[in-house]
Amino acid sequence: MSILKKPINTEKMTQLGELKDHKQYAFVVDKNASKAQIRSAIEAMYTVNVDSLRTVNVRGKKRSRFSKSGFIEGKSPNYKKAVVTLASGQSIDFYKNI
Repeated sequence: MSILKKPINTEKMTQLGELKDHKQYAFVVDKNASKAQIRSAIEAMYTVNVDSLRTVNVRGKKRSRFSKSGFIEGKSPNYKKAVVTLASGQSIDFYKNI
């Protein structure tokens, strides 16, 4: 089981990744992973130095809709998000292997 699940590529995170001094990237990580485990996984996978790391447990949103068969309720899954700030002069290229 991997600690890093996938990177978060939203408009907001793309803008934070393009900053000059402090490049920030976000990842969906394993719920039980600690900050030290996340830091070492990112440094090993992308060969960068992590300056700071913030984590947040994101609660899933409740969803509901009305269909022919009746009222349907559901919920998107909970996940843990890690926002990583890299040392100055470093960056991560997610698209280099495509």
